Amino acid sequence: MCRGARSFPPHAWRPVTPVLCFSSYKKKNRTSPRSRIHVHGAPVYTNDSAAHSIEPSPMETMLASLVPASGTAAAAAAAGGLVAAAAAALVAGGGRLVGQKDRLNAPPAVPGLPIIGNLHQLKEKKPHQTFARWAQVYGPIYTIRTGASSVAVLNSTEVAKEAMVAKFSSISTRKLSNALSVLTCDKKIVATSDYGDFHKMVKRYVMVSMLGASSQKQFRGIRDMVIDNMLSTFHTLVTDDPKAALNFREVFKNELFRLSLIQALGEDMSSVYVEEFGKTISKEEIYQTTVVDLMMCALAVDWRDFFPYLRWISNRNFETKVSTTEARRTAVIRALINQQKKRIARGEARVSYLDFLVAQNTLTDEQVTTLVWEAVIEAADTTLVTTEWAMYELCKNQEKQERLFEEIQEVCGDETVTEDDLPRLPYLNAVFHETLRRHPPVSLVPPRFVHENTTLAGYDIPAGTELIINLYGCNMNKNDWDEPEEWKPERFLDGRFEQADMFKTMAFGAGRRACAGATQATNIACTAIARFVQDFAWRLKEGDEDKDDTIQLTTNRLYPLHVYLTPRGRK
Repeated sequence: MCRGARSFPPHAWRPVTPVLCFSSYKKKNRTSPRSRIHVHGAPVYTNDSAAHSIEPSPMETMLASLVPASGTAAAAAAAGGLVAAAAAALVAGGGRLVGQKDRLNAPPAVPGLPIIGNLHQLKEKKPHQTFARWAQVYGPIYTIRTGASSVAVLNSTEVAKEAMVAKFSSISTRKLSNALSVLTCDKKIVATSDYGDFHKMVKRYVMVSMLGASSQKQFRGIRDMVIDNMLSTFHTLVTDDPKAALNFREVFKNELFRLSLIQALGEDMSSVYVEEFGKTISKEEIYQTTVVDLMMCALAVDWRDFFPYLRWISNRNFETKVSTTEARRTAVIRALINQQKKRIARGEARVSYLDFLVAQNTLTDEQVTTLVWEAVIEAADTTLVTTEWAMYELCKNQEKQERLFEEIQEVCGDETVTEDDLPRLPYLNAVFHETLRRHPPVSLVPPRFVHENTTLAGYDIPAGTELIINLYGCNMNKNDWDEPEEWKPERFLDGRFEQADMFKTMAFGAGRRACAGATQATNIACTAIARFVQDFAWRLKEGDEDKDDTIQLTTNRLYPLHVYLTPRGRK
């Protein structure tokens, strides 16, 4: 029996699967206990009697969740593989991970546990808040361990810009979770592809055909139409029942999805026949399958992300969920594309992303499918997130809503606000950027991989380190922002920021990987906010003042915004 194992009376024994046993021992002249890992390769016995039961330690409980819960040889091999790999790393490194050198100027490290590092401290679904709290203790840059990986976490705008701009050549590679790798078909979209020939080509395609200055002019009429439709729906709902609270998200989502379909495919499609489903699905089902399901699935956690040396172990629930979601998404997008390809074959060309990609004839069918899906989901989600948060804050802060209305009246009078008016509306611009600061659409920038030794904020960052930029932490940093927890648009009117600078809050990234859709998102959100306030006085539904929880990959409000609208009497 190994050191530290317990003995039991010889009755009521039952065999169980091999287990991991963590014990302590003391060497001569050693005063502090040191962890030793034991693997019981032969069957171990436990006593069913409560008087002799053993409560598993937190470490044992967590490790038990990492291997299949069965008595098979695979479970034993998994346990043995985990312990062997971890033990080898710890012993060979004298208590440190192999390959981790003593660096003279390493960033502060958040203390963790052997093998799992800091994973046990990140169990909540809002790691960006945990990262921000740690920044108050360890500073704007520190390192954590997530299983086998070393991760540098950045919580300062200055350091984040250094990483994304000045040190871009050393930190340009994306590091994706297993879920995102599957959902993006191994980085076959602009947002997640590594910076190289493919990324440069497809980013050029999306800018030329849809998001660049010239193409934005071509879609100007479509953007105006969808905002007109939103306001028309609001007026109808208020007329039908003036005392009822309306669902802002439902109205905005429907029209924004219309825009994304027209831009990506050339047509707003109300339904499509999907061969794999054997039926025609509605527009709502298209949205659910291509946007909502994908956003939720992207949050799926695969423990093998943290222990890559155990990739050979199956994680069937995860694999089934992700592969099914990806297959359904692909089936729907292909059905949409095939319907439009028939139009293209008839010579009915339209201004759309798909028409452009087909004309280039440089991509595989899989690449075209994934890129078209990217255009649909990105146009349909993040702009909604930002606009809904902006209207929520304007409802909560009535005096700021009135200040915005007064600015619109002063600049535009009774004329409808248009995109051409945006440069003359500084307070509107401040409302938009303060919303991006306080409620960034994506709290954590998708991780990057440091592929060559570099430095950040004066600290040494070795190759092989993963890098996470915590936008939430950057924008809640008290060294950079006065009263960061408060929503104060006025902070962007103090002369510190140029109005044309769209990267004040890092919400659109920076450098060569800045968000391709920044201009469109700004135009839609700002024009919509201005026109909403120009036409209506907005008030929150009772009890919704403190409903600010978030959900999904983006910081979508957990509860849709419900509001009361009072027409301002514009003609």
